[in-house]
Amino acid sequence: MPVVNSAQYAVMLEKARQEKYAYPAFNVTSSETANAVLLGLKAAGSDGIVQISTGGAEFMSGLGVKDMAKGAIALADYVHYMAAQYDVNVALHTDHCHPKYLAGFVLPLIEETERRRAAGRPNLYNAHMFDGSELALGENLAKSAELLRRCAASELILEVEIGVVGGEEDGHDTSHVGKEKLYTTPEDMVAAHSALAPIGRYMLAATFGNVHGVYKPGNVVLKPAILRDGQAAIAKACGGAQSFLVFHGGSGSSLQEIHETLDYGVIKMNIDTDTQYAFTRAIADHMFKNYDGVLKIDGEVGNKKAYDPRPYMKKAEQSMADRVIRACNDLRSAGKTMGKL
Repeated sequence: MPVVNSAQYAVMLEKARQEKYAYPAFNVTSSETANAVLLGLKAAGSDGIVQISTGGAEFMSGLGVKDMAKGAIALADYVHYMAAQYDVNVALHTDHCHPKYLAGFVLPLIEETERRRAAGRPNLYNAHMFDGSELALGENLAKSAELLRRCAASELILEVEIGVVGGEEDGHDTSHVGKEKLYTTPEDMVAAHSALAPIGRYMLAATFGNVHGVYKPGNVVLKPAILRDGQAAIAKACGGAQSFLVFHGGSGSSLQEIHETLDYGVIKMNIDTDTQYAFTRAIADHMFKNYDGVLKIDGEVGNKKAYDPRPYMKKAEQSMADRVIRACNDLRSAGKTMGKL
């Protein structure tokens, strides 16, 4: 089915919140990884989110262009076309955009959607993320509110982050940040809701010890109760309201911890590290098993069937799709596609 519109996406998000499941949001960097997500969602019978970061978007544009906005537009156009060939609902998001990248990433994408809407065409993306967590909370929320006003005019959702997700992603390293910043307070969650909810739809990435990167279970100290307490504070201060919450940095989290966050209002969970590994693992396996075929060794000519990219890229697509299916099961979205909206 085509990429969902804003009204359809609103229905999806509310259903996830009511039924306590989350949509997996998979970061992609290419048409192959986008295909893997679509294949996995179809096999799982799950709706979901295709997502791209600043670094992924620049990579998508190729070495000859290296323009994150152009790469993101190319990826979105590809997904719009290919998603229509599948029987699940798909939304498109951009991932962490730090303040220094706004002018080269999110703002040009909003402008592109404004141009398309003026011409009677669908939105390019469903949601954009502004990560102002490096700013003081007041400055972060003021900039987020400014962006949300513009997003809301085009029926776009803005995802924001308060607190800091630890680790490193796309070259942004927060390992120097004090541990107290890894845990958002209920007061901060109330401040975010009060500043943004009157303007338009938003998602909140509140931090509760989550960390980007590769970690074994038990090495990440999560405190999901922070989300529970923050939602309770929002409800008390804002007439029973709740935030749509996002779980970043889920690698190394136990299934029990993931399910606990769903009970507290997480409706989106970002997944990147694990799908990257699944994709590359299949390629590495092919290369090790066909070493003398993919390389021209000792004057031989190799084996064209071994070094043709198509066979090993198909393996990579299937391997990543299998990890997508697992994510859908973990987040309770498997088998819950809403079908044609």
